[in-house]
Amino acid sequence: MAEREKLLNRTLEEVMGDRFGIYSKYIIQERALPDVRDGLKPVQRRILYAMLRDGNTNDKPFRKSAKTVGNVIGNYHPHGDSSVYEAMVRMSQDWKVRMPLIEMHGNNGSLDGDPPAAMRYTEARLSKISAELLRDIDAKTVDFVLNFDDTTEEPTVFPSKFPNLLVNGSTGISAGYATEIPPHCLSEIVDATILLMEHPDATVDDLMTYVKGPDFPTGGIVQGLDGIKKAYKTGKGKIVLRARTEIETLRTGRQQIIINELPYEVNKALLVKKMDELRLDHKVEGVAEVRDETDRSGMRVIIELKKDADPKGILNYYFKNTDLQISYNFNMVAIDHKAPRQLGLKEILEAYIEHQKDVVTRRSRFELQKSIDRQHIVRGLIKAISILDEVIRVIRSSKDKKNAKQNLSDSFGFTEAQAEAIVNLQLYRLTNTDIVTLQEEEHQLDHTIAMLQGILNSEKKLISVIKKELNEVRKKYADARRTTIEAEIQEIKIDLEVMVASEEVMVSLTKHGYVKRSSLRSYAASSNDSVAMKETDHSLFQKQMNTTDTLLVFTNMGRYLYLPVHEIQDRRWKELGQHVASLVPIEPDEEVIAAIPVTDFEANHQYMTFLTKLGMVKRTKLSEYQAQRRSKPLTALKLKNGDECIAAFLTDGFSDLILGTYNGYGLRFAEEEAGEVGVRAAGVKAVQLKEGDYLAGAVAFTKGSDRDLFIATDRGSVKKMAIEGQIEQTGRPRRGVQILRELKTRPHHIAGFSLVDQQDQILISTDKGKVFTVSSSDIRKSDRYNNGSFILDQDEDGSVTEIWLAINQEERQDG
Repeated sequence: MAEREKLLNRTLEEVMGDRFGIYSKYIIQERALPDVRDGLKPVQRRILYAMLRDGNTNDKPFRKSAKTVGNVIGNYHPHGDSSVYEAMVRMSQDWKVRMPLIEMHGNNGSLDGDPPAAMRYTEARLSKISAELLRDIDAKTVDFVLNFDDTTEEPTVFPSKFPNLLVNGSTGISAGYATEIPPHCLSEIVDATILLMEHPDATVDDLMTYVKGPDFPTGGIVQGLDGIKKAYKTGKGKIVLRARTEIETLRTGRQQIIINELPYEVNKALLVKKMDELRLDHKVEGVAEVRDETDRSGMRVIIELKKDADPKGILNYYFKNTDLQISYNFNMVAIDHKAPRQLGLKEILEAYIEHQKDVVTRRSRFELQKSIDRQHIVRGLIKAISILDEVIRVIRSSKDKKNAKQNLSDSFGFTEAQAEAIVNLQLYRLTNTDIVTLQEEEHQLDHTIAMLQGILNSEKKLISVIKKELNEVRKKYADARRTTIEAEIQEIKIDLEVMVASEEVMVSLTKHGYVKRSSLRSYAASSNDSVAMKETDHSLFQKQMNTTDTLLVFTNMGRYLYLPVHEIQDRRWKELGQHVASLVPIEPDEEVIAAIPVTDFEANHQYMTFLTKLGMVKRTKLSEYQAQRRSKPLTALKLKNGDECIAAFLTDGFSDLILGTYNGYGLRFAEEEAGEVGVRAAGVKAVQLKEGDYLAGAVAFTKGSDRDLFIATDRGSVKKMAIEGQIEQTGRPRRGVQILRELKTRPHHIAGFSLVDQQDQILISTDKGKVFTVSSSDIRKSDRYNNGSFILDQDEDGSVTEIWLAINQEERQDG
């Protein structure tokens, strides 16, 4: 029965919540977060304290790290040896902490991420500046608590004679909280602390006249003054940290980029590897070699460039795509009054000043009591020497030490402490000179007591003591700032030429959506062969382009695919190519209708003009189609339900648009009548359509052009007509004029609509899968009332569904 009473009837949720709460509190307060006063986590404090107590200080020889780790685990920190040793190593790494607190002999890791040697091989001792953290620890300046097994005591915080939290920074992850405090320059932090003591109402802006920003041990360049200011005000902020680089010209005329400082905590070996991989993968062009020339004289990574390479462009590419530039996020969280708090610069310094006032006050009280006690003893000794003969007589007549002390107190009024000092006096101290020494000591003690009482009674004197001690630390240890601060975050612009080797290639796209690029050599070797494609397919676009150009592919759903030429798969001319859906996912029933090559999106008077089946027209500046994200189809124009895009072409702002409807009407108007609108707009009405009619085709016509209009009807008739004199320019939205003669029975409908030259070959396909070829030069020109001449029999060959122009050897591409 007694056993059962020990069992608690509680739910798992309650127990888990309760236990996790206890665990979280421990993690936050006792493991992962630093104390705002001395900037140390418990494990760091225990390591430094164990080394102090073991006499492993800067003025003594180095001692095996394993011995220190054993002491820490045995006396203060009952956890794994590896975690203790790792914390110890980090405090010794001058590329991780601004002011190393431990000096280490042997391999203590490297910038390349190499692990340190095992603790049995390395030796360590406290660094000089650690003495400033620990100074006066035995003067009752801080609270001590019992260690884990109650065998000894350990300090809860160090006196910390400089603001270590800001000087060395801190990083840690606990339960619900994380901290990321960057290192700073000692002299700047000391100056700001003194300013705040003199002017407690100073603002963060005032403090920033001294504290310019973080000062990383690895140097580098910090960009973003606004981020620094925000972090110093709120405790959170974002800055950009980039490597320090220089561009050097060699005797050969080639250039090379030298990196001599890296961003904080970036692994050099991994960075060099990544930079070289980008070169090998041809993601960046113009780099001959990336090599690490770091030696004992300093860090040096070389990016050797090819002839005529653009060093700034290559550097920008590396800044954007590697850890040569990183974002650093301030998250200044520390334990303040036993609770985690997010603190700005002023709050951290205020907490430090409050701690220093407490430390100096407690030290002054301790030293005052010590001085008063000593003064009491000295006065007793002076009195004893002045009546020496009687004192000796009383002592000689006493039975033992205890009796002698009692007799001295009874005979001359000495206190217990004075009597103890007299009976312990050595005979040589009874010389005449010694009384002079004692009188001088008494005078000195009077002065010390008065000074200490002054400190305890005056806030002003207290602050002047703290200021004096801070200035001594500054004078002794401060060094020059290593990190440069730049106000603005530089925008990184990468020229395409840096990423892509400029090369002329042949690009082709088929109606079914197969795209490829081939070298001119491969194209020339098989120039007698037409482009490789499936039987039912035909070529939609074929042209020589540069790898730095872009191909815009438009679909019937009013969307477009942004395809940089260098991203199109390089295939031999005889091979099929890849489907556009493997580059950008499109719908299964989505068809490509046009491809537009673009060299310069910002060229003047360049417009994308679209026409839809339901008779809408839309015109937008070409520059608006330049895309940053291109992993999915982008909107080219907005379509109504049931509508689809039938034509997309590049116009110059001065062209005429000629439209042909299914029922044989033609309309011509200036493109500027379709006002300029944005990318996502739907456009305006282009043509008045009768019920059942729709737009069958459209072309862009340049005034003065000698090209003719070619029309194929569904019944297999073809005609060619001049535009000038036949289709007059009117306006929109109108019905237009008839360009086919009306027939009561079996009327002709427009199935194909294109501009042609005299030498063009036109291919005509039917719904029965037959393809016929007709030469433009074989067709006589006729007027708009003519229905042309038949080239096939509709009953036997099927109805005409599509026409296209054969692409000749000059790679012309028709609008």
